[in-house]
Amino acid sequence: MLAVLLVDSALLAAVELMFQPSYIGAVPAPIGTVVVAVTLPWLVRRAAEVDTAPAVAGSPILVWVLVTGVLGLAGPGGDALLPGTWQSLLLVIAGLATGLLAWRRALDLHDTRAAGERSRPAGSARG
Repeated sequence: MLAVLLVDSALLAAVELMFQPSYIGAVPAPIGTVVVAVTLPWLVRRAAEVDTAPAVAGSPILVWVLVTGVLGLAGPGGDALLPGTWQSLLLVIAGLATGLLAWRRALDLHDTRAAGERSRPAGSARG
C-alpha cells in the first residue's frame, strides 16, 4: 500500500507542475497549488495509517519534493517546469506547508497513542 501512495505522490507532483502555470483568460490560475493542498496531506495521513513511523508517514512529502525538484528544475528534455515566478513559489510553499502540517499531526497522533498505551496497566483490555 505504501508503494502505491508513493507512486501517487510522484504522479501528482508531475501533474501539479504541468497545471501550475495555467491561466483562465488573462488571469493566472495556479491549479497545481489547489491540487497539492488537497492531495499531499491526504497521502501523508494514509501513509501514517500504513505505519506510524515518522519516516513512513513523511515519505510522500520526500517523494513529492524530489519529483518536484527534478522535474521542475531539469524537466523533460531540459525544460524547466518550475520557472522563477510567484506561481512556482506558491506551489512549493503550499506543498511543503500542507505536507509538513499533516506530517506533524500524524506524529502527534502517534505520540498520543503511544503515551496512552504506556500509561495503561499491563493486562487491561484495549478499548
